[in-house]
Amino acid sequence: MACALEAASDPAIAAAAAVLAPFSGPARTRLIGRGERLDAMGAAFVNAAAANFLDYDDTHFPTAIHPTAPVAPPLLALAEQHGHSGEEVLHALILGLEVECRIGHAVSPGHYARGWHITSTCGVFGAAAACAKLLRLTADQTEAALGLAASQSAGVVENLPTAAKNVSVGGAARHGLFCALLAQAGYTAAPGAIEGRLGWARAMGDEADLDLMLGDLGERWETADVAFKPYPAGFVFHAEIDACLALHDRLTIAPDQIAEVVVRGDQLLLDRGDRETVTNRDARVSIPHAAAVALVRGRAGVAEFEQAAVDDPALWAFRAKVRAEHDPAAPPASASVTVITTDGRSETATVTDARGGPANPLPDTDLEAKLRDGARAAGLEDRADDIIARVWGLDGGADIAGLMRAAAK
Repeated sequence: MACALEAASDPAIAAAAAVLAPFSGPARTRLIGRGERLDAMGAAFVNAAAANFLDYDDTHFPTAIHPTAPVAPPLLALAEQHGHSGEEVLHALILGLEVECRIGHAVSPGHYARGWHITSTCGVFGAAAACAKLLRLTADQTEAALGLAASQSAGVVENLPTAAKNVSVGGAARHGLFCALLAQAGYTAAPGAIEGRLGWARAMGDEADLDLMLGDLGERWETADVAFKPYPAGFVFHAEIDACLALHDRLTIAPDQIAEVVVRGDQLLLDRGDRETVTNRDARVSIPHAAAVALVRGRAGVAEFEQAAVDDPALWAFRAKVRAEHDPAAPPASASVTVITTDGRSETATVTDARGGPANPLPDTDLEAKLRDGARAAGLEDRADDIIARVWGLDGGADIAGLMRAAAK
């Protein structure tokens, strides 16, 4: 809710809503932070795209899946239309996230490394499973929904620095709901559509690890490794940001007294972030920009990753001082940052468990503050407390339609 509210007013989200509006059916549902109403599949698309838009949404650490964005929006749309309780939605959400992350884990890390955007490609399975649960489909129908989803899985890493990333995330939400509805109507799919000889996993280049996918169902929970972000940037940059913020507070020197910054991390950090920063989308996956905002401004909020910050002459100049080095011994999602001053001194900070990660989770108060920021951005600041109360009340059976009314214009 916080992430979708924060992005709701962006022109790209408005454009998606405008494109879908003429094709929407008569049964309309709400868009988070906006005033339009779309049919359930259109609303699922727009709300999923918005939730993922700022790279601010939750992350499953073993796979880099952002699991909730493609799964929650179709559930909210269905629940608003059909009166499902918050408890039912949460149950379906948890099971959808588990299916999505297990399938992703079974083909990681090769799937992502090969260029498939795993949030989108696996998100469609999570959405299909979650919607199947909420629609009370039979086991056979649920199997069919997942098999149908195998033919609707798409999204490529090359598109991550553009709005095309959010199109595939929105598509995962929309297509997952579509597949569940098709299965409900009697459509079937091959039993091995995911793991079969010519199924989804092998077609996308991987042999699925069936133990990771199916082992210890109901006992081992992948959702325990899902964490929330304190910064609107790829989670692999969060340890770097933490380290730079610590150095900013420790050194208390002006940026022009810093001669060089060396960021060391694993190969994924370098693959994702050792790039020139030209646009705000570059900034959210940029090692130099993450270091610059933390060391120059001493903060890393939404404003620090917008285009105005990218174009800030002080940040532009500072980014040129930052270089990245591969550290083969660095644990995943960790970083070590060394600041070298103009008088030759050096100071290093190393972060292994980034703030917000599974080992260092955000407190509820930080999550509430994040939602208040999102509500403010959407022009709904006066409703923030109501939205927060309704979200916390979902497991007590709170009304989804009431939540969506509070979160929409």
